[in-house]
Amino acid sequence: MTGNSRQSRERIVAGTADLISRRGLNATSIREMAKHSKAPLGSTYHYFPEGKQQLAAEAVRYAGDTVARLLRKELDAGPVAGLGAFLALWRKIVVKSDFRAGCPVLAVSIEEPPTDEIPPAVAAAAEVFDSWENLLAASLREHGVAADQAAQLATLVVAAVEGTVAMCRATRSTEPLDRTAEQLQALIVGAVRR
Repeated sequence: MTGNSRQSRERIVAGTADLISRRGLNATSIREMAKHSKAPLGSTYHYFPEGKQQLAAEAVRYAGDTVARLLRKELDAGPVAGLGAFLALWRKIVVKSDFRAGCPVLAVSIEEPPTDEIPPAVAAAAEVFDSWENLLAASLREHGVAADQAAQLATLVVAAVEGTVAMCRATRSTEPLDRTAEQLQALIVGAVRR
């Protein structure tokens, strides 16, 4: 793939992640994904011949990788720093979008799949959540937290932040994020200090 082709494909993926974060997956057509990404529909099908689910799964992985890169970098300074960066990222997203955008990973996870099979986008979302939890849990373990507690705290952080982002969108306020941040930080600090 040439540099221009790679850039075009990445623009479509990033634009789709943004659109899903705002409207969800079921309410978004592949035509709208292409338009939001400022890409021709033909190019979208060229890069994603399997259609909407393939593109959505790529968008979810893209969003997940973006967050994971930030977490890896910030977790080098410890779990408290990682948590702070995770929270700051979501604050920035909801505020910058005027509370119109949330997490595309959560968005595809909560929608009713079109069949009884697990769609590729939902499978990608499960992988992303798992990767975020694993990064957080590994940092907690490195800072003296027992493996079981580290795993539980990591799940709690991801679930609480994802839910809080949805609450921020509904209330059009960062207050839920502020309250959740304070409690999660206290839990993490307490676990690390033991």
